Amino acid sequence: MSTLPDFRLETYFSKWEFTARHHMTASDAQTLRMSELLAMASEAERESWDQLSLGYGETWGTPALRSAIASTYEGIDAADVLTFAGAEEGIYCAMQILLDKDDHAIVSVPNYQSMETLALDRAGAVSGIALHAGNRWQLDMDEVRAALRPNTRLIAVNFPNNPTGAVADPGIFQQLLDLCAERDIYLFHDEVYRGLERDPARRLPQAAERYAKALSLNVMSKAYGLPGLRIGWIACRDRDVLARMERLKHYLSICNSRPSELLATIALNAREPILARNRELCRDNLARLGAFFAAHADRYEWNEPDGGCVGFARYLGSDGVEEHCRGLIEEAGVLLLPSSLFVSALLPVPADRFRVGFGRLGIDAGIRAWSDFLAR
Repeated sequence: MSTLPDFRLETYFSKWEFTARHHMTASDAQTLRMSELLAMASEAERESWDQLSLGYGETWGTPALRSAIASTYEGIDAADVLTFAGAEEGIYCAMQILLDKDDHAIVSVPNYQSMETLALDRAGAVSGIALHAGNRWQLDMDEVRAALRPNTRLIAVNFPNNPTGAVADPGIFQQLLDLCAERDIYLFHDEVYRGLERDPARRLPQAAERYAKALSLNVMSKAYGLPGLRIGWIACRDRDVLARMERLKHYLSICNSRPSELLATIALNAREPILARNRELCRDNLARLGAFFAAHADRYEWNEPDGGCVGFARYLGSDGVEEHCRGLIEEAGVLLLPSSLFVSALLPVPADRFRVGFGRLGIDAGIRAWSDFLAR
């Protein structure tokens, strides 16, 4: 049995996430209180909540939850949806099912580590495709085509991207879909930040809507701001792949929490006001963050991201980004994620970057503490 490497980002979070005074690198939007979410429930949903029993649930997820998820897509039925205990379980199941040692995979870099690590653990070979800052962190389709091999089985990408906040240009994304269809390659698309684009015109179609062998990953944690529910899903029109993942789930969570499934259903049915609130919060916080970076242009380079609630700023100081982030957390209680936590085994990642988040309330206090640190 293989041993997976240390999950650098999560290990770092386990040390600092709940002790930092100012969590300035959170990857999720502002959450809701239970009372706020239940206030959005219909009369029938509230009755279901009051009468909910705490037994086991269906491995696939409740029919109501799968229908609510399917309603967020075009041309996707509830039968095309498999739910998971968060997005991480979905990534794990997909890589286990789709890849083996005879296969080659392509993964974009930088990325959320598990998408790369789990592909490396399963496939015989994995190639990285760099998202370059000088190209607005866009996917270079010439590099993707050059990386193809006869045994390429999977391409895995993430837009809006973590940690850069980039959204692929629509034409580039369509080229990727066309290439996968032409070569009969599975496309794994991490779409957990969809709905938080700065410009709604930049919002990409969901991959599973456009291509039968695409897997669209999503979760309640990021754009919806409900990570405590631990509800994620994959939508895919290849139902044999879904069935194989469902059987693997029997060895993992088996089923989701029934209260979480009902709360997720309520949130999905009320998704428009939730997403609108989170987009407005991100816009306001981006203005504050932009003013901070402009006031310290000698220390930072900042380009506003296209979507999501995180960005990948550049640190210009001579002490280096690792020392800078260490000083901020240890001396000022300001938590940021230095680029070492996004190191890839496939390609170099810029060593002068850090991830900053802007999806939560209370950013002003963090910016003040950050500014005071710089003044000292």
